[in-house]
This record gives sequence, structure tokens and C-alpha cells, in this order.
Amino acid sequence: MDNAVYDGLRHFADSWGLVYMLAIFIAVLLFVIRPGASAHAKAAARIPLEDNEPITGDKTQ
Repeated sequence: MDNAVYDGLRHFADSWGLVYMLAIFIAVLLFVIRPGASAHAKAAARIPLEDNEPITGDKTQ
């Protein structure tokens, strides 16, 4: 790879890549702390405990 291309891509990743990753981090943070997120998280955490289907035999066949 040409050294100028490498330096250009590295500069892009160092500047705009960092901005992009920071924006993603802030978006996820806001999604987690939004009002109502606690109820959704608690409901999702209970999904494995609410499986009411009986286990019957070996399901590999």
C-alpha cells in the first residue's frame, strides 16, 4: 500500500473515526438511561424464567 494512502486512511480514522465511535457511545448511553428503559430491561431479564413449556425427551432426533 502506498504510504500516502496509509497516512490518509490513518488520519481519517484518527479524526472522524473517533467522532463516529463517540457518537455511537453517546447514542447507546442515551438509549440505556432513557425514561422507561428500566421496565424494558427488567422484562427482558425475566424472559428465560418465564418459559412454561415442559421439557420432553431428547430434541436431537
